[in-house]
Amino acid sequence: MTNDLTRSRRSYDGPAFFSGGFRPMFLLGAIWAVVAMVLWLVVLISGWSLPGRFDPVDWHAHELLFGFAPAVVCGFLLTAIPNWTGRLPVTGAPLGTLAGLWVLGRVAVLSGASFPAPLVMLADLLFLIVLAGFVTREIIAGKNWRNVAVLMMLTLILIGNALFHLSAMAGELAAHGVGFRLGVGALIGLIGLIGGRVIPSFTRNFLAQRNESNLPVPFNRFDKTVMLISVVTLAAWVIRPAVPITALLLLLAGMLHIARMARWSGWQARRQVLVLILHLAYAFLPLGYLIVGGAILWPGAIPAAAGVHAWMVGGVATMMLAVMTRASLGHTGRPLTAGGVEKLIFSTIILGAIARIWAVFPGTPDWVLYFSAIGWIVAFGGFVLFYGPILLTPRIAAKKPGSARPAA
Repeated sequence: MTNDLTRSRRSYDGPAFFSGGFRPMFLLGAIWAVVAMVLWLVVLISGWSLPGRFDPVDWHAHELLFGFAPAVVCGFLLTAIPNWTGRLPVTGAPLGTLAGLWVLGRVAVLSGASFPAPLVMLADLLFLIVLAGFVTREIIAGKNWRNVAVLMMLTLILIGNALFHLSAMAGELAAHGVGFRLGVGALIGLIGLIGGRVIPSFTRNFLAQRNESNLPVPFNRFDKTVMLISVVTLAAWVIRPAVPITALLLLLAGMLHIARMARWSGWQARRQVLVLILHLAYAFLPLGYLIVGGAILWPGAIPAAAGVHAWMVGGVATMMLAVMTRASLGHTGRPLTAGGVEKLIFSTIILGAIARIWAVFPGTPDWVLYFSAIGWIVAFGGFVLFYGPILLTPRIAAKKPGSARPAA
């Protein structure tokens, strides 16, 4: 299987940019993360109206949840699935078509005010529909039933996006609706599932190289229990987001995820930034559970939006940036080591996440919100500037045997 994949990659003679799913999707996703945040800042400061069908708040929420995030998920899945199934990767024209559909969705949502709302929705959903089709085909053909749960999460993101559009068509604030919560819940579930596999695995590899004895506990029955409770909890939050039982489930899930992380020996990985950032990103998941649960029980003291931003900026965006850097290095033949660039973008996204959580509390000065946006822009802008050339050019030979391993 591995030899077949290697021969396929070597036989591909098209543009390097379309030689692997991570290349166009990571770069396009990072560019859009910057552009969308800059546009949001312009809207906040100037009051400018966007030329789309969504109001500014809905557009901002939609484009980070259903625009930026699915691009990175796509890049990850198209890179990881060949390793999971032993089948050939998606390259060339099919990959270019998929990237084009994603761009079509962004243009349609941003500037579709003159088009019928159902047409805008269809243009936006096409990317996720085709991606789900690719993933379904590969799982069935490769008989990779273990990852059917990943396909289910992707399908929930698609459904959430459709419900978001329908809510906006009905004149509702879609950023507070069931479609938005379903999309958030699916992304958090996806990170909990895949992160729970790769974080202890990468940590174990690093610590084993250093002959450490206190190694992470691999994915086992406890993790399955945590994930099952998390799925039930997120489903309750999507359907009934403001009832006490949902709050108790959220608090329980948050504590279980903390216990889960404690088994991964994260503190021992502090000397390897590319591993440490995975632990730091995951830490925002239990924080989000606890804040959202606390907001239901004490709505006057804790804003629910703080928990959602802990999930989305702290958990989702930080984890995606960590995966984007690691996969880009590993799959282009570069050593899996972090330099000044990686430390800068990781630091700024974490500081931005903390500021974004703080910004929604009453009495917080306006500069905190702007600081969080700048942290986001610096983080993803740094990725574009320094990783763009890596993603646009062919793979290089690894400097040392085994120094660049598949990262997804």
